[in-house]
Amino acid sequence: MTVLTGTTQTYGITSTGGIREDLEDVIWDLFPEDTWAVSNLDKVDATATVHEWLSQQLAAAATNIGIEGDDASFTSLTSPVRWGNYTQILSKTFLVSDTAEAVRKAGRGSEVARGAMVKMRELKRDLEFTTVTNTVASAGAAGTGRTMAGMENWIWGVLKNATVNTTVTASTAVLISASTVATTTPATSGIAVANIVDGTANTLTLAALNLALQGAWSNGGDPSVILCTAKNKALIDGFTSIATRFVDVDAATQSPIIGAANVYVSDYGRHTVVLHRYMRDQVVLCLDPNYWALAFLRRPMARELARTGDGTKYQIITEATLVARNMQASAKVVGCG
Repeated sequence: MTVLTGTTQTYGITSTGGIREDLEDVIWDLFPEDTWAVSNLDKVDATATVHEWLSQQLAAAATNIGIEGDDASFTSLTSPVRWGNYTQILSKTFLVSDTAEAVRKAGRGSEVARGAMVKMRELKRDLEFTTVTNTVASAGAAGTGRTMAGMENWIWGVLKNATVNTTVTASTAVLISASTVATTTPATSGIAVANIVDGTANTLTLAALNLALQGAWSNGGDPSVILCTAKNKALIDGFTSIATRFVDVDAATQSPIIGAANVYVSDYGRHTVVLHRYMRDQVVLCLDPNYWALAFLRRPMARELARTGDGTKYQIITEATLVARNMQASAKVVGCG
């Protein structure tokens, strides 16, 4: 076919001039913001920059035989252990010119409202990251912010080796293999200011995971949640001890293909396997959620700051810390590849 000379076409702005833009009035957000800890842990109030709590352990079970007619003897009560963590300030800011707020925009009516929504979500994600990783507690200084200790540095115990040990005694940390070199300097009270070294990386094994679950269970915990990255979740999915999964469907429904384990059943209970975006591949956490909380000195808030020009300044801010009510109720596998 031949285009006749003089035909007006849409190619090029200069030839079409008045064509309106075809821009969808929506912003397709892609926010990787799964926040299991922030969404599920208890929320409590803090009243100081050092938030403290108490934990108590029972004496080890032992033979207990009384003598008929014997007078009672007494032992001193074991005092509870005092723990603490520093509150950490997390902040996000943004500035929108008054012109940017006034002009007509696609996908949102207010640039300030959109900024507040985006930054609040980013703040929530940052709090999640700090909670589940190996952040170390620090009191800070005049020019340095306080930091709270994350879950990794609260979970401690006698490090057991999955290829050597078949039993666990008060252990909440498990190494992967005999070649792994890892150290831990657990606090016996106070604040977790020491970092725990991972050691040489190795592949997550079923033996290591079960040993960690056994450690938490032996201490009296119920590690009902296994938190892990996509890499370690794929390894857990491949464990051959997971039972075959069946789904009932009617004749008119297409059958799904299931290739992942959302629930792992061990000798120590049922454990929900949660895929987590912000953890480290080197660690798998086996958590009893009842023994964790987030304490807020300042709940998350959005506030407008003082004007100094032709624009709106906003700050999204919170101050919080992680509460490890009794860390031995949970466990971890360290040295994962």
